[in-house]
Amino acid sequence: MGVLTSQKIATYYDRFKDIDVTFTKDMIQVTGLLTQQIHLKCGNDFWPCVVYSASFSGAKVVANIKTGLLAKLMTVNNFTNLRFCFKPPGETNTVTFFVAARVLSSAPYGNSQDVHMFTIQFSNRPPDDFIEIIGRVLDANVNSAKRKDARIPLTADNIRKLNILSAESAVFIQGVPRRCILRDLSFSGSKIIMMGVAKFLVDKEGAVRVDFNDPRESFTIKGKFIRAENVEGKKEMVALGLNFDEASVPMGFKIRLNDMLTSTRADYRGTGLDD
Repeated sequence: MGVLTSQKIATYYDRFKDIDVTFTKDMIQVTGLLTQQIHLKCGNDFWPCVVYSASFSGAKVVANIKTGLLAKLMTVNNFTNLRFCFKPPGETNTVTFFVAARVLSSAPYGNSQDVHMFTIQFSNRPPDDFIEIIGRVLDANVNSAKRKDARIPLTADNIRKLNILSAESAVFIQGVPRRCILRDLSFSGSKIIMMGVAKFLVDKEGAVRVDFNDPRESFTIKGKFIRAENVEGKKEMVALGLNFDEASVPMGFKIRLNDMLTSTRADYRGTGLDD
């Protein structure tokens, strides 16, 4: 994990303390939540549970009550500790901690009488590790909307800062991979150069692959080609603007770009295919 300053942690906490994050498959992947290691601790006993959602002030978890959990909670006046365990992408060590909490309510989950959803309120501010892990994702999500057209030109320096393996990549058109060169990236799209004829590509659907290193990750993002330009001196080449399908942009990709944009004062806004 990156080491954030106490000021940055405090900023995350103040900005996002009331926002609930649902642990979808994408959220579990980008945070590195180890789902098999999550437990409720009541006294000296542990109960496996599933984190449905969480904020900096509480969580909702799902657990089986046939094991006597409800009776145990009554004996401890609904006080508990929620054990979190994360292994963020690229990290070798796990991050484990307990958050003191109190169960406010429970109700059957879905159509099952054996499984309940528990609403939990944290007794104190959660550990900084938790704020950093969740805050980093929320920050990327907010900025991906606020700065969706902030373009990062893929110069040699920016490729290094983003940890992109290479500007040479692949674009998939009707499922067929074709070689391309990435010229810039944003939360909302990318400019690429490839061999082709503009009139046969504009308004076509496509997907571009972006390969990152440290940690190694590969994202294939769907979209539509919205504009085309000629490449000076190369009649067989075309520069295309790919507008991403917003729902298909992975959270991991948003985090990569957000880390880059928030770590520099450079303003990457400009004119071009994404404008």
